Amino acid sequence: MPTDVLKTISEKYCPRFGQTAVEMGFITEAQLKEALCHQIEDDLSGNGHRLLGTILFDKEWMTSDQIEKVLNALLKRMRQEEAKPGSA
Repeated sequence: MPTDVLKTISEKYCPRFGQTAVEMGFITEAQLKEALCHQIEDDLSGNGHRLLGTILFDKEWMTSDQIEKVLNALLKRMRQEEAKPGSA
Protein backbone atom coordinates (compact mmCIF):
# COMPACT_ATOMS: atom_id res chain seq x y z
CA MET A 1 0.00 0.00 0.00
CA PRO A 2 1.28 3.51 -0.74
CA THR A 3 2.60 5.40 2.29
CA ASP A 4 0.01 8.20 1.97
CA VAL A 5 -2.83 5.66 2.11
CA LEU A 6 -1.33 4.01 5.20
CA LYS A 7 -0.94 7.39 6.85
CA THR A 8 -4.57 8.30 6.13
CA ILE A 9 -5.74 4.99 7.62
CA SER A 10 -3.48 5.52 10.61
CA GLU A 11 -4.70 9.06 11.27
CA LYS A 12 -8.29 7.86 11.28
CA TYR A 13 -7.93 4.67 13.31
CA CYS A 14 -4.64 4.56 15.23
CA PRO A 15 -5.45 6.94 18.08
CA ARG A 16 -8.55 4.89 18.72
CA PHE A 17 -6.68 1.66 18.04
CA GLY A 18 -4.13 2.34 20.78
CA GLN A 19 -6.70 3.58 23.26
CA THR A 20 -8.92 0.57 22.58
CA ALA A 21 -6.00 -1.86 22.95
CA VAL A 22 -5.24 -0.34 26.37
CA GLU A 23 -8.93 -0.42 27.39
CA MET A 24 -9.12 -4.10 26.41
CA GLY A 25 -6.05 -4.85 28.53
CA PHE A 26 -3.85 -6.02 25.65
CA ILE A 27 -1.14 -3.39 26.19
CA THR A 28 -0.16 -0.87 28.85
CA GLU A 29 -0.21 2.91 28.47
CA ALA A 30 3.61 2.83 28.55
CA GLN A 31 3.70 0.36 25.64
CA LEU A 32 1.27 2.53 23.68
CA LYS A 33 3.42 5.61 24.26
CA GLU A 34 6.55 3.77 23.14
CA ALA A 35 4.81 2.43 20.02
CA LEU A 36 3.59 5.93 19.14
CA CYS A 37 7.16 7.23 19.54
CA HIS A 38 8.40 4.53 17.15
CA GLN A 39 5.69 5.52 14.67
CA ILE A 40 6.73 9.18 14.81
CA GLU A 41 10.43 8.30 14.52
CA ASP A 42 9.71 6.18 11.43
CA ASP A 43 7.76 9.04 9.86
CA LEU A 44 10.43 11.65 10.60
CA SER A 45 13.34 9.48 9.44
CA GLY A 46 11.66 8.75 6.12
CA ASN A 47 11.40 5.01 6.78
CA GLY A 48 7.73 5.00 5.83
CA HIS A 49 4.63 4.99 7.94
CA ARG A 50 3.86 1.87 9.99
CA LEU A 51 0.45 1.23 11.47
CA LEU A 52 0.32 1.08 15.24
CA GLY A 53 -0.87 -2.54 15.19
CA THR A 54 2.14 -3.47 13.07
CA ILE A 55 4.52 -1.88 15.55
CA LEU A 56 2.83 -3.57 18.51
CA PHE A 57 2.93 -6.92 16.70
CA ASP A 58 6.59 -6.50 15.70
CA LYS A 59 7.50 -5.79 19.33
CA GLU A 60 5.53 -8.91 20.32
CA TRP A 61 3.29 -6.87 22.61
CA MET A 62 0.14 -7.94 20.76
CA THR A 63 -0.83 -11.07 18.88
CA SER A 64 -2.60 -11.07 15.52
CA ASP A 65 -5.72 -12.34 17.34
CA GLN A 66 -5.63 -9.40 19.75
CA ILE A 67 -5.17 -6.94 16.87
CA GLU A 68 -8.17 -8.47 15.12
CA LYS A 69 -10.26 -8.11 18.30
CA VAL A 70 -9.33 -4.43 18.59
CA LEU A 71 -10.15 -3.80 14.92
CA ASN A 72 -13.51 -5.56 15.32
CA ALA A 73 -14.28 -3.45 18.40
CA LEU A 74 -13.37 -0.28 16.46
CA LEU A 75 -15.57 -1.33 13.55
CA LYS A 76 -18.47 -1.97 15.91
CA ARG A 77 -17.99 1.47 17.54
CA MET A 78 -17.80 3.20 14.16
CA ARG A 79 -21.02 1.55 13.04
CA GLN A 80 -22.73 2.62 16.26
CA GLU A 81 -21.48 6.20 15.79
CA GLU A 82 -22.71 6.25 12.19
CA ALA A 83 -26.14 4.98 13.30
CA LYS A 84 -26.62 7.81 15.81
CA PRO A 85 -29.17 10.46 14.78
CA GLY A 86 -27.45 13.49 13.27
CA SER A 87 -24.40 11.55 12.09
CA ALA A 88 -23.22 12.31 8.58
